[in-house]
Amino acid sequence: MDGAELISDALGRVNRTLHRSLEGAPVEIVNKMPTADTNSMAWLAWHLTRVQDDHVSALAGLPQLWTSAGWHARFGMAADDKETGNGHTPEQVAALKVDSVDVLLGYADAVYERSKTYLAGVSPKDLDRVLDEPQYDPMPTVGVRLVSLVSDNTQHAGQIGYLRGYHAGFGWQQAR
Repeated sequence: MDGAELISDALGRVNRTLHRSLEGAPVEIVNKMPTADTNSMAWLAWHLTRVQDDHVSALAGLPQLWTSAGWHARFGMAADDKETGNGHTPEQVAALKVDSVDVLLGYADAVYERSKTYLAGVSPKDLDRVLDEPQYDPMPTVGVRLVSLVSDNTQHAGQIGYLRGYHAGFGWQQAR
């Protein structure tokens, strides 16, 4: 298995974790912030998907699905590809609400499919390509960017799973 296949597998695990954690969850708990300054399950799922969409689309040289496929409208948000949630205030986190987990999972599935397609064409040599981002020292490679994406997405998917248990109690997975 090469590096791109490992990244694809890891992102698939993130996607499956999202499905396990969000499917069947009452929208009230998905939108609930445990405290006034912590992220909701909805915000975390939206954010990790936005970051994946942003990063993979940039690497693939494609427009983000957020705007090109109209996902922003399904979330009732502006068509702003720079909006990924980084630096959001608690008020901005609280403002992100969904009517159904279907929009979160639909967007996540679309972005994951794009990621799989992109990664299927990535060679080991491609992973070594240095990105022109002089704000970093050393400048990252495609492989470093993808590992960073997996790390970020995995942490947020775990937070979503934790919050599902926090809100629904121990054994929520067995009850499904």
